[in-house]
Amino acid sequence: MKLIKEVALTMALTSGALAGVAVAATPVATSPIALQMYTLRNVGTLDQQLALAERTGYTAVELVGTQGVGSEELNALLSTHHLTVTSAHVQLDVLRHQLAEAIAFNRAVGNRVLVVPYLKPDERPTDIAGWQKLGKELDALGARLRRDGMKLAYHNHDFEMKKYAGKTGYEWLVDTTQPQNLRLEIDAAWVSRGGQDPERLIKRYADRLFALHAKDNAGIGVRDDEANFAPLGEGLLAWQQIIAAAQKTGKPLYIVEHDLPKDPAAIITVAKQNLQHDLKQ
Repeated sequence: MKLIKEVALTMALTSGALAGVAVAATPVATSPIALQMYTLRNVGTLDQQLALAERTGYTAVELVGTQGVGSEELNALLSTHHLTVTSAHVQLDVLRHQLAEAIAFNRAVGNRVLVVPYLKPDERPTDIAGWQKLGKELDALGARLRRDGMKLAYHNHDFEMKKYAGKTGYEWLVDTTQPQNLRLEIDAAWVSRGGQDPERLIKRYADRLFALHAKDNAGIGVRDDEANFAPLGEGLLAWQQIIAAAQKTGKPLYIVEHDLPKDPAAIITVAKQNLQHDLKQ
């Protein structure tokens, strides 16, 4: 908490000097840290959101759909702010019914990884057969995307952690697919909220781990106005252990995210600093 306040104060003092000034930065394609743009959805225009990502030291972002713009406009903004795209969250309904358009857009912005971000309530299986059916659908979709030079990944929340016959819905789904057809973007905070151990899933699916969503959970009564989420390293999860397990899998991406940040600039700055520290351990 102290570190967040210090960062917020520093950014407040320097924001005037940075306003309107292009910060020279060269995108580092090999950087293991990116930013999920959902975190910045309430920060002004898309240009202002990307400017904040650049100003806080990020060189890569994960998109939310098309970010509400065409590929040409997005490419221009990404270039202005020295950012590259690691992946994009694309709703299952879009993948089912507008796949060609999604492929074309993402190719145009240099992205090759499409991530199923969330299952709407009416899309969520309620038994083993349902999870396996969805797994088969995603396996076929992933195979199709591979033929087009793309990859499919899946991002979890907590509802996939419900158990059926001693095994989570998440595992029933994933075990129905082939590793080459479905990669995983494990959200450790949501895994924990679902009552499961993120380290266990990371180790179990080491050959599939594309990325980890890097955020933390706060305790009961803490950060109630931020959906009880915290920046990585400032909450309840044992991130040093989680990172140690993940680094043994082939060194995935770490994508900083916060679902409801009061101060997005401070949150993403602190999360990045803590993540960089833990990655050096």
